[in-house]
Amino acid sequence: MVLIVVTDAQPATAFRCLYSRVGFILLPLSLLFIKYYPELGTAYDSWGARENTGVTTDKNMLGVLVFVIGLGALWQVLSLLRDKEQPHFRRRLLAHGTLLAFGINLLFTAHSATSAVCFVLGAGLMLTIGRPLFQRGSAAVHVLVLTILLAGGLTVLLGGAGDAAMALGRDPSLSGRTKIWEMVIPMVPNAIGGAGFETFWAGPRAEAVKTQCIAAGGIGGPHEAHNGYIEMYLNLGWIGVALIALILGQGYRRAVGAFRRDPALGALLVAYIVTAVAYNITEAGFRMLSPSWFFLLLSAVAANRIINLGETASEPAQELVDPTVRPGNSDVLHLNPACMGR
Repeated sequence: MVLIVVTDAQPATAFRCLYSRVGFILLPLSLLFIKYYPELGTAYDSWGARENTGVTTDKNMLGVLVFVIGLGALWQVLSLLRDKEQPHFRRRLLAHGTLLAFGINLLFTAHSATSAVCFVLGAGLMLTIGRPLFQRGSAAVHVLVLTILLAGGLTVLLGGAGDAAMALGRDPSLSGRTKIWEMVIPMVPNAIGGAGFETFWAGPRAEAVKTQCIAAGGIGGPHEAHNGYIEMYLNLGWIGVALIALILGQGYRRAVGAFRRDPALGALLVAYIVTAVAYNITEAGFRMLSPSWFFLLLSAVAANRIINLGETASEPAQELVDPTVRPGNSDVLHLNPACMGR
């Protein structure tokens, strides 16, 4: 699906279609289910508490769906406000503004703190680097992103994670996540290669985790580490963590390169890469069928596509002309498909 989107002749248009068609179906439908069809839009967690799920299976999945689609809706609104001469400006602004409002409403409804923080982080990043100061070069973008990552890292290292969780209405243990991390990390059979791809939570280890959780006062065991980096370490060891770091590093580098060529779309791609780093601190998002993983891959590959299109467009004009068209031919000039895509 990522390749279908990014290999379109006009990737920016393909992005808009993706957000519009997915967002206008899933977000209003989620709100409809929660408010008027609770048997479809709500569920109960392991402790018997009611949670809003919308079209998904749990509140955290609803939260991540809303935050990735919400960032896309914000990108479209900002793009329209920057160029008010676009066709059907008022109708499109109303439509995407309404979609953004649906997303913000659902973020409050889902009560997913991680997704809400990621949306605020991504939206703030897009609004900030969209200013003229950051469009003059990539150095300012690097400084801003590095500042955000250092601030987050120092907060964790200096013991401020609990205070931050309490400020967001969560307990200092991040709803028991820190206890899970302390429990599962020593159980990894091989630090280099982990337990094997998607096998840590199968067999006796899963039963052992469940037993320890019940002994600690819980009513069952988790099926994931609720941390993307630890989850990768459990299954693939340091090799998996290194591969994820490589994807994030290369994706960010390419996203900044795309930002230099297309500031509006590039800002969105940078926001997805940075929020993927933050989201996986408390959720396991580096896995198949996770919207955060899909949009991370989409951003990394799309950034490379935008850079390649920009390089093609910068070639001499005579190299883009179809050589089959003879000078003086009265037919319409045929251009190279790469030029047409740009």
